Amino acid sequence: MSLAAHAQGDAAKGEALYKANCTSCHKIDQRLTGPPLGSTISSETDDKWLIKWIQNNQALIAAKDPKALKIYNEYNQQGMNVFTNLSDGDVTNIITYVRAEWKKMQAAPAAGAAAGTGAAAASETGPSSTLILGLIGVIIVAFIIILVLNRVIGTLERVLLKRKDLLPEEETVTTEGVAVDRFALVKQLAKNKKLVFFLILAGTVALGSWSWVTMWNTNVHQGYQPVQPIKYSHELHAGVMKINCQYCHSPAYKGKNATIPSLNICMNCHKVVKTESPEIHKIYDALGYDPQTQKYDTTKARPIQWVRIHNLPDLVYFNHSQHVKVGGLQCQTCHGPIQTMKEVYQYSPLTMKWCIQCHRRTEVNGKGNAYYDNILKLHDKLKKGEKVTEAMMGGTECAKCHY
Repeated sequence: MSLAAHAQGDAAKGEALYKANCTSCHKIDQRLTGPPLGSTISSETDDKWLIKWIQNNQALIAAKDPKALKIYNEYNQQGMNVFTNLSDGDVTNIITYVRAEWKKMQAAPAAGAAAGTGAAAASETGPSSTLILGLIGVIIVAFIIILVLNRVIGTLERVLLKRKDLLPEEETVTTEGVAVDRFALVKQLAKNKKLVFFLILAGTVALGSWSWVTMWNTNVHQGYQPVQPIKYSHELHAGVMKINCQYCHSPAYKGKNATIPSLNICMNCHKVVKTESPEIHKIYDALGYDPQTQKYDTTKARPIQWVRIHNLPDLVYFNHSQHVKVGGLQCQTCHGPIQTMKEVYQYSPLTMKWCIQCHRRTEVNGKGNAYYDNILKLHDKLKKGEKVTEAMMGGTECAKCHY
């Protein structure tokens, strides 16, 4: 079935719906948290099935739908949000927009696309290892060429001089009547100023490249995964049990820090759930809790020594609520597929470059957002010449100064 045979919707309306509902997990041409939508949706010929999948993928999975199970297992059983609030027409509009954008991207010149991909890859990563290996290869080839030229020059000198007594005498060591010059080649190479200069230059380039790569990755702890005192599985709680991240990390929605959840939050469930687990008993011991009597002994309580994973320099100000509440970002945007991690690790590099690139490509959705609505009201007051105070712009928030 050709694309023309698909049900057609309104691409303009679909664009607005796509940006409001899909951009936190999907891109049209690249894999993000979820698959690239352009190729995925364009290759699917059953629009009715697509609508059902987008509206409530969990229902299809529960019904053992073969296509749904294949996607679910392919992406490590990673849960996708349900959009029961979207009508069939809304989903059709989104599908139409995605297919139209994907068609435009395919029609773009291949050379331009390749150049853009190369530039994007270069901007996302540090110095290219291919470039460094190529530089080393050039150095080796140049070294071989210099050796060959040195031999040719030596031969030509002997031909021109013709007389051996004009050549510089070399120190030799006689062993049983045989003249042996152990360091002749080394001395000859050392006298070649071009070769010596080239070796110094090559050494400087190699040392500079090594220093650059080392400094580039200083204090970048991407992939850091320390052993924690309690084996807490996000895969079980956030993935299988589908507990919302902010049930435990509630300050992320309203404050600067996401914070480590208090053990009282754990006890909301584990007073009665999985009480026999050795890991749960570590929580009981830390609280001084006796599961038999269901009483606390505060004299036995002690803090759990969790190992911090995500660290930012003291000079950095980062506010979770600005990104989660105002920006509407999903936790996975920065922390990766947290719902699949048995043990949490640092998914993103958290470098300044990484943050700036995210700020450059992330679109601001100000529709129905109380924060931006307030900003627009203040702008209108400024235009009218009315009084606007710093407090009206959040200037009395504690975190403005005490961070």
